[in-house]
Amino acid sequence: MFDSMKALIEYAETHKKSFSEIMIEHEMTTRGLSRDAVLEMMQQNLDTMRDAVEKGSTGEGVKSVTGYTGQDAIKVAKYNETHQALSGHDMISAVQGAIATNEVNAAMGIICATPTAGSSGTIPGVLFKLEKTHNLDNQQMLEFLFSASMCGLIIANNASVAGATGGCQAEVGTASAIAAAAAVETFGGSPAQAGHAIAISLSNLLGLVCDPVAGLVEIPCVMRNAIGSGNGLISADLALAGVESRIPVDEVIMAMDKVGRNLPASLRETGIGGLAGTPTGQAIKEKIFGSSNQEQVFS
Repeated sequence: MFDSMKALIEYAETHKKSFSEIMIEHEMTTRGLSRDAVLEMMQQNLDTMRDAVEKGSTGEGVKSVTGYTGQDAIKVAKYNETHQALSGHDMISAVQGAIATNEVNAAMGIICATPTAGSSGTIPGVLFKLEKTHNLDNQQMLEFLFSASMCGLIIANNASVAGATGGCQAEVGTASAIAAAAAVETFGGSPAQAGHAIAISLSNLLGLVCDPVAGLVEIPCVMRNAIGSGNGLISADLALAGVESRIPVDEVIMAMDKVGRNLPASLRETGIGGLAGTPTGQAIKEKIFGSSNQEQVFS
């Protein structure tokens, strides 16, 4: 398989193949499955994403077991219906989908980890927004997910997609980046432009820490997916406009890996530092789990 985005881009250009087609062929080869079987597996992922967005956006929405997150997707939807959103109606539509998905995750519902549960809302936020605003059909949506998967595989093999290893830049950052690349491909961008979209998107969230309050994937994880969706869409537009990252995409991925490894343990999903270490963050932890072994790290 490809050991870098550069190798993938060169292969795609030389063989006149999309990232999505390359990923489908890879799945067929490595899994020994037919094309139809591979497409059916991705269809299940797409259906799961859609169900999560709808569940989090319907009726009164969902609430987490702790009660600290939930029903914000409903608030966002109502706001978008009755106000002229400052960031635009369509962007807020993406935000709603991202929040809805992660609220379902926090409520112990079924989601599709893309690439992780904590970052599961970013790609659906982008994808279902584009379905609404740009009339994507089911085949285009499947190809979007295969394209994102291809790029995500390379990032995972060269850096990390785990907050415990690389901070939230590795989770929401990666989700945002591969959503941007998939969007570029979906709308006729070149493989090189897709690479620039990844580089721009990752650069925008470089250094983002993973600091879940009380160690739960709720605060600030849900809202970071909203930012991830926005970042992915903006990065895709920049790349499609011809904007290029001055730092090559593989070097950006390498930088993300190094930054993640240099983050202190308190900022890598341990629930100790950052927002988790604030007085309010610690109070929430104590209310949920009690005061034993409470760590005060806020300064």
